[in-house]
Amino acid sequence: MTVLPNALTVRPLTGPEELELFNRLPYVQNPEFADDLAKGRRRPSWMWVALDGDRLLARLSWWCRDQDDAPFLLDVLDVDDNALDVDRVGVAEHLLRTANEALFPEGTPVPQGTPPPEYLRFVPADWREDGAARRAVEDRVHAVERVGAVPLVERLRYEWFAGYPVPRPSGRLRFRGIEGTEDILGLMACALEGTLDAHDRADLDGKSAEEVAAANFADEFANYTTPRDWWRVATLPDGEPVGFVIPARNAYHPIIAYIAVLPEHRGNGYIDDLLAEGTRVLAEEGVSSVRAATDVGNAPMAEAFTRAGYDTISAVVNMTWTK
Repeated sequence: MTVLPNALTVRPLTGPEELELFNRLPYVQNPEFADDLAKGRRRPSWMWVALDGDRLLARLSWWCRDQDDAPFLLDVLDVDDNALDVDRVGVAEHLLRTANEALFPEGTPVPQGTPPPEYLRFVPADWREDGAARRAVEDRVHAVERVGAVPLVERLRYEWFAGYPVPRPSGRLRFRGIEGTEDILGLMACALEGTLDAHDRADLDGKSAEEVAAANFADEFANYTTPRDWWRVATLPDGEPVGFVIPARNAYHPIIAYIAVLPEHRGNGYIDDLLAEGTRVLAEEGVSSVRAATDVGNAPMAEAFTRAGYDTISAVVNMTWTK
């Protein structure tokens, strides 16, 4: 007998005590949820379940950054992939619609004056080649599409581990620290010309490079608690800037937060020197690993991570709602 979506109990968690119920469905982020709840990055009212009696069929959760007071990402949308007696896409859609209607006035996450929280899903890098993985990804994507979202970009995630060789710069460039906020903002604005990053390209639709750079800085980089003297600007021997790299630590991992070569210096392989320097800075801090990511369409950056000895650990599917 097929279980119908509208016959399910769909509700938010009553509190952290229901985390064991929420974690009945497997996902790479499950070990992080308890700490996220404790630190306010998730809230029980943002974590929803779809139940058939006491059987968990689907779940979702929004997440926010430390500085946020509203959902920033929908980064969990799961359905029991082994449930053969349900319309899995229909169940996930019903769960998402119900939660959206409870959290957002218009029934979709498009608040006035702010970007909508994206849908993000960590997936195997080779998910298209594996039948079960492909079905799981497509089930979730189709459910989110039915609620009005559209694909934005697919990204690749990388990780370098302590014990791997630290990549070495070529010696062609010099490195200095940043000379203040205006210094890095100017470089960020310049680097947006011809960018291959899908998020930046979307932001540049209707905004100047200076506005996008300022928003990126305020939303993310200004909030890192790790030292800004880790940040590096690469220059030619005469002092002309070539690019920059921002090593940092977010709430979970040491990361290469931003790396860019300025337009007039692209095509010379300087990205390898920048990535080597950023990795070296973090390695000398004694980190156990370094994470990074880039769009699938940014082949030069992806190739640089591989040359530097970073492992590909997964892909990420990003979708968004348009205003």
